[in-house]
Amino acid sequence: MGGQNEEAHLSSEAEVELAESTVAVCLLSGGMDSCVTAAIAHQENHELAFLHVSYGQRTEQRERRAFEEIADYYKVRHRLAVAIEDLVTIGGSSLTDRSIPVSAADINRGSIPSSYVPFRNAHLLSIAVSWAAVISARFIYIGAVAEDSSGYPDCRPEFYAAFQRVIGLGTRPETSIELRTPVIGMKKAGIIKLGMELEAPLELTWSCYQRSDQACGNCDSCALRLRAFREIGMADPIAYILDSRRLAY
Repeated sequence: MGGQNEEAHLSSEAEVELAESTVAVCLLSGGMDSCVTAAIAHQENHELAFLHVSYGQRTEQRERRAFEEIADYYKVRHRLAVAIEDLVTIGGSSLTDRSIPVSAADINRGSIPSSYVPFRNAHLLSIAVSWAAVISARFIYIGAVAEDSSGYPDCRPEFYAAFQRVIGLGTRPETSIELRTPVIGMKKAGIIKLGMELEAPLELTWSCYQRSDQACGNCDSCALRLRAFREIGMADPIAYILDSRRLAY
């Protein structure tokens, strides 16, 4: 990866076309929460621009595939995939440093897990704001979840309220960009139900922290996802190495 190397970019003609309509940038990791957030954004806006950021995470290629497939599902023409290397160089997370093992699932732990990438969401939002300012997007959607998550500090509502103020201070006076976090107060089971109501393609999503062939079923992200599907009495549409019927999350 090259630092902040744009793997895909909009032509100047496409940027003008976007600027003439009501546009929303949607951060799309390829996971379930971001997919449902994209479904919400699809309902609420005239035009979507999907943004994916690869930051050296273990499953970045699989997540990129999910991003493209979800973008195809919604027929999103305006896509930006950006690769940044800073977070790998900095390290400190089991998602970006392969010498740090991904912690086994413990969704009741009180501490922040090893998978937390220090201040990651600030990097993602900064890129989103830059692109939104260029294409005159009115909104930025991100699928952060506060209550029913792994306890990441940059998934809290207070963080996004503070970042909203930063956007106002750090952009041109005529720029108006609103952060939207539509699932931040929801439980995972509720997110799944909402996704099904909106016909979001949950079968295309990828949540596992460790593997790209089959989901491991043993990391926090898999555990939260499996528990949520079990709570609503449905089978997860993706395949797991561990038999989900035996998991006691």
